[in-house]
Amino acid sequence: MNPTLKRFTPVIILVAVGVAGVLAYLALRPDGPGPGFASGNGRIEATEVDVATKLPGRLEEVLVAEGEFVRAGQTLARMQVQSLRAQREEALAHRQQALQMVAGAEAQVALRESDLAAVDAVVVQREIELDAARRRLARSETMAAAGSLTPQQLDDDRARVRGGEAALTAARAQVDAARAAIVAARTQVTGSRSAVRAAAATIARIDADLADCELRAPRDGRVQYRVAEAGEVLAGGGKVLNLVDLTEVHMTFFLPEAAAGRVAIGSEARIVLDAAPGLVIPAKVSFVASTAQFTPKTVETASERQKLMFRVKAQVDRDLLRKHLQQVKTGLPGVAWVRTDPQASWPAALSVTLPP
Repeated sequence: MNPTLKRFTPVIILVAVGVAGVLAYLALRPDGPGPGFASGNGRIEATEVDVATKLPGRLEEVLVAEGEFVRAGQTLARMQVQSLRAQREEALAHRQQALQMVAGAEAQVALRESDLAAVDAVVVQREIELDAARRRLARSETMAAAGSLTPQQLDDDRARVRGGEAALTAARAQVDAARAAIVAARTQVTGSRSAVRAAAATIARIDADLADCELRAPRDGRVQYRVAEAGEVLAGGGKVLNLVDLTEVHMTFFLPEAAAGRVAIGSEARIVLDAAPGLVIPAKVSFVASTAQFTPKTVETASERQKLMFRVKAQVDRDLLRKHLQQVKTGLPGVAWVRTDPQASWPAALSVTLPP
């Protein structure tokens, strides 16, 4: 025998034994709980939320650390707000100025209304004077016809009537002018009040921006990453923290069309993780894709049609997750089993087994 071959003979024998053992295991291993069930590989996933800035600015402080559990509404970080506070003071000054303009415009309205009352009285006075002048002219014309009044006196009375008519016309014009002045003053009041509302809206907008500069947790969760640190200048939408909601945990896996067609929303499922094969976690099917994935471009044979796969999602119960919140981990691989036959009973190997 070749000395070199002789030296490697034990290694070859060990490799052959190992291969035979693997083949034997594959041939003899159980195929799962049998008909009425289907399974797929996947990883534990949870809903992730990015906490980001709404406005560009400098990050003043971050109040939480990675791995810390936070509650919805809890302040997680703050942005610098000196500029926004200065803008708010400016808006307050504009609002005060607009209020003073409203007061001044309302005073002008009152003044114009008093002017209108005065010119209305003048009109009445001019109407009385004109009426008296016309009566006197009528008597003068009668007396002049009888020869008892001189032509000069008649001309004077006629001039008084014409003067009274002119005075009345002027007084009525003053009334129109006073009414127009009132309309203008009221328009100024409306404009000033609009300026007050605009200033109030600006203050409300700045207050909203100030509130947004306190970055709060949108839901309960655990801080997964600190993306930014205090002192960094961030653009609008800049990420500061990444949260993971451990009460919304699911596993996404794929089933062939024959099995996916028999799985309905709400069907029972069981999840077994590679890291904890002794635990069986109960779940429910929360999603079944309506279109296939991994579909070949051309389907010609039955074997090709079997490549059609549908995405399925198994959701773990929230109350169960809350009880074991500290033990929930994402990214763990495992197997999800679903019951395609509602009449089939779960085998003992897939009976629910939870951590203490």
